[in-house]
Amino acid sequence: MRFPEDVPVLTDGTVTLRAHTSADIKPAFDVCQDPVMQEWTTIPVPYEWQHAEQYLTEFIPSGWRDCSSWGWAIEYDGRYAGTIDLRPGAGGVGEIGFGLAPWARGNGAMTRAVKLAVAHAFDQGWERVIWRAYVGNWGSRRVAWKSGFRNLVMVPAHGVARGVRKDEWIASITRDDDPEPQGHWWSVPVLEGDGVRLREFRSTDAKRVAEACNDERTQEWLVGLPSPYTLDDAEGFIESRQEIRASGEGVTWVIVDPDTDELLGNVSCFDLRNRIDQTMGEIGYWAHPEARGRGVMSKAVALVIRHAFTPLENGGLGRRRLVLFAAEGNTASKHVAEVNGFTEFGVERSASPTRDGRFLDTHGFDLLRTD
Repeated sequence: MRFPEDVPVLTDGTVTLRAHTSADIKPAFDVCQDPVMQEWTTIPVPYEWQHAEQYLTEFIPSGWRDCSSWGWAIEYDGRYAGTIDLRPGAGGVGEIGFGLAPWARGNGAMTRAVKLAVAHAFDQGWERVIWRAYVGNWGSRRVAWKSGFRNLVMVPAHGVARGVRKDEWIASITRDDDPEPQGHWWSVPVLEGDGVRLREFRSTDAKRVAEACNDERTQEWLVGLPSPYTLDDAEGFIESRQEIRASGEGVTWVIVDPDTDELLGNVSCFDLRNRIDQTMGEIGYWAHPEARGRGVMSKAVALVIRHAFTPLENGGLGRRRLVLFAAEGNTASKHVAEVNGFTEFGVERSASPTRDGRFLDTHGFDLLRTD
């Protein structure tokens, strides 16, 4: 077996990038049995022993020899944890790729590895490093975000995996960029109090989402909803909540019964990247028909207000001002605003379209942080 020689060792004291050895073949083979790895990479499926052996003993050494790819083993906690590579291109621009063992995920090891590799690329004269991932690979996207990659775009059908075209995310970082996260990737903490619980959406909530969004009153006030609202629409809505968090646009909670965990509604704080005022946020919500008339929404909004006004350094959204809008005639929505201390600040004339072609006035409410 031939392994590359003179591979530079890169380390930050916690993670080390080093040359591969024969001892890495077995753990590399094991890593590539992971369904997540198979879903989001182009490795062969099924992945056999010969694939691991060929990759470590032939492909990686060849890449170092002809400068087409610089591949390192990622060592973390004294073990082989994955592989990362840089692929030099023309004009000082190249790409990065990486994969990590399931046991090592979720503790920042890959972010450390990426930062080491990117710094090395710039030391070698690169001007820009490009990251790519198939749309939906949130783990890879979060690593890229934490490593300072920016200006993300989605390119339809740009990638190919085993003969199938896939949409891709693409972002990059230059030698002059700060290798730190740009903007916010919001978390969805559990908020609980006064008989309601707010948590992150799950795929199992889709049926109740469809029930709520097919309801006549929900359809009346949220005219942008598909009609009829299908289970596919509900699943798409739940999936889209990750995007608004990752982009820094907002946070969405599902309101559930604390005893049964059954969906009672939805509440969001969004427009957190407002072009003019990035200290504000807008509150929006809808309720499942079974939750109406019980004060559920008023209690849920109160929890979101508290979280929104909590400073960033304390884990909140760091908002200064919140706004809420309700169409003329939507007395239930206006009641939620008033109960929570919002003050009406004006009326937008004919700002709320209806399904029958009319336009209703919209009442605007706001609430300022008082501390």
